[in-house]
Amino acid sequence: MKKEKTIGWLLIAGAVGVLIPYTLLTIIFEYPDILRQQTGVILTKFHEGGNRLIWTWFAFALAGLPLVPAYIRLGQKLENKSSLVRIATKIGVIGLIVQMIGLLRWTFVVPVLSNSFISATDEGTKAAAIMAFKTIHQFAGVLLGEHLGQLFTITWTVLMSAAFIKLNLFPKWVSILGFVSSFIYLLAQAELLATVMPGLPVWDLAGFIGSTLWLVWLVIVGIKFIKTKI
Repeated sequence: MKKEKTIGWLLIAGAVGVLIPYTLLTIIFEYPDILRQQTGVILTKFHEGGNRLIWTWFAFALAGLPLVPAYIRLGQKLENKSSLVRIATKIGVIGLIVQMIGLLRWTFVVPVLSNSFISATDEGTKAAAIMAFKTIHQFAGVLLGEHLGQLFTITWTVLMSAAFIKLNLFPKWVSILGFVSSFIYLLAQAELLATVMPGLPVWDLAGFIGSTLWLVWLVIVGIKFIKTKI
């Protein structure tokens, strides 16, 4: 029973830990809407945020760390009962790691670029800072953190939800919520593809709704593990 409680609390800690810095970023940095602005506006806004904003991004990147041992412990607990769990664990951990790497660009790379942009005395230097930001954002942010990170997380969620049904661990509505949140979250991939294919139909709220439902699902699963002996 102690192991189940540990898994549950780690899942809840990871979900709540991600939500807090994310909420702060929406307040002090207008995230994620700020990313739809011109690069010069983003770099200026980031520079104005100072160390407080850098530390907030650092917290956001590392807040999901409790999910790593949660995924691993969950995998160890159930992998002998379902082959889906063993596959899901590997995919889930990789997804968490690439998302963290993508987010850490805001702590270790963007501050340098924003300082360079603000202190530039000529348009050439500003243009170089803008291009460098676009490159690192497209690679570490869009490709690693959002595309691969989210796809791996969605895959983990779908596989675990299927395993919960197969093993009859929780009420079916828990798994259904996992499937629904995953599907909506998947629709957010269109916005990423639109960065290289302008004009692609995009549902702007897919990322927010999908990720929010996923965090709610994660908390619910955590609570179920705390209350259920498996």
